[in-house]
Amino acid sequence: MDLGLKNKVAIIGGASKGLGRASAQVLAEEGAKITICSRTSADLEQAATEIRESTGSEVMTYAADLDKLDSITGMIKATVDHFGGLDILVNNSGGPPLARSADATEEQWETAVQRSLIFFGRMCRESIPHLKSRGGGRIINILASTVYNPIPNLALSGATRMGVVAYAKSLADEIGRDKILVNNVCPGSILSDRMLSNVTSRANELGISIEDALALRAEDTALGRVGEPVELANLVAFLASNKSTYITGTTILVDGGLVRSVM
Repeated sequence: MDLGLKNKVAIIGGASKGLGRASAQVLAEEGAKITICSRTSADLEQAATEIRESTGSEVMTYAADLDKLDSITGMIKATVDHFGGLDILVNNSGGPPLARSADATEEQWETAVQRSLIFFGRMCRESIPHLKSRGGGRIINILASTVYNPIPNLALSGATRMGVVAYAKSLADEIGRDKILVNNVCPGSILSDRMLSNVTSRANELGISIEDALALRAEDTALGRVGEPVELANLVAFLASNKSTYITGTTILVDGGLVRSVM
């Protein structure tokens, strides 16, 4: 299936590894020109080299802390100046601090709100004029299954990312007539550094090995296994494509059946 992404311009946050890295890879494989961003320049350049060599697509890197507004505006400007426009925005941020509801600190709350809520609003606001000038576009937010189901030690993830779900629903309504589609994808039990951090914390709490903790996570899914980042990235590419023209304001799980909620 041709997704119609050849020569489209995409920005992917948190793209040196994990879910962002996989999303960048799949978009580049489909022929998109991409800007990838993360805090660590060395990891970013390695990812860019690997993507260029495996896909032949043009990759621009932008090393910055996207918790800061000037980093966001700088990245978007650099992308538009370099590629001539912007068509696709994949919003992927570092996760909020691991914390429980009852004892999350002021600093943890502040970090979570900045990184896992305000970040999404800033990225969208600063990108929308460029998407409009192209006659439409796609915004895809990578969130977490915590918007459906609480996970121990991830209380701040659920609290902040639920705000993004509400924000995205409003935004989809506001800019739908501009042919800009807004959707959320929610990974659950997909192997990444973030998941390993949470699994390691849980293993320490339970007094078991990381391998046993991963096996428990796998057992909780309907498929009986942990997912791979590319399995989420394939959905990101579809939502970014010209095959998803009547999907907006939605939140879609990619979790192997981890969440049993019917809504």
